[in-house]
Amino acid sequence: MGKKVAVVLAGCGVYDGSEVHESSAVLVHLSREGAQAEVYAPDVDQMHVVDHTKGQPTQEKRNVLVESARIARGNIKDLAKLDVKGLDALIIPGGFGVAKNLCTWATQGKNCIISKEVEDILKAFHAAKKPIGLCCISPVLAAKIFPGCELTVGHDTECEKWPYAKTAETMKELGCKHVNKHVNEIHVDMKNKLVTTSAFMCNAPIHEIYDGIGKMVKEVVRLA
Repeated sequence: MGKKVAVVLAGCGVYDGSEVHESSAVLVHLSREGAQAEVYAPDVDQMHVVDHTKGQPTQEKRNVLVESARIARGNIKDLAKLDVKGLDALIIPGGFGVAKNLCTWATQGKNCIISKEVEDILKAFHAAKKPIGLCCISPVLAAKIFPGCELTVGHDTECEKWPYAKTAETMKELGCKHVNKHVNEIHVDMKNKLVTTSAFMCNAPIHEIYDGIGKMVKEVVRLA
């Protein structure tokens, strides 16, 4: 039997949910590794809804679980039903929804509050010594919960290629060790069983982001 991996989503769309290409890449690479993905999302309202043609918030209201079901092709469960005992690993793709719907990083940075449900699940996988894969902005969840852990969100010097590099500096302020890595590389914190890669934190061709996520998924499955 292949490994069973929980994939936690935060909606559907880069600006207010899970990044669709990252989420799809995770699911494709898990399939390639012979692992079984179980997709979950919290049954909560999104912080807000963004019109992706304009990059502007609208007055609309949407539910994180309902929106995430679009990516999961309807095969999704409420995060409240996740049982760590039946799973081998956890992966959380990126997208602004992680920083808006799973925690308040988008508005509060290092002083953010993580949803209790999400925090409890991360701590449960960590306590069970089961690997956790994080990409793009989602490593900030581990930065907040596991002081002293080692992570990457790419590079820590802002430039055209790395427009979100200040995130790395903020993570360091939380007591983490940030390791600079290229978009097609991963960092593995063996002590905490954390596997991270930068994905769309880098202004890179989509195939390079896809390949980096593939390395992250492969290592998560190997450690499981």
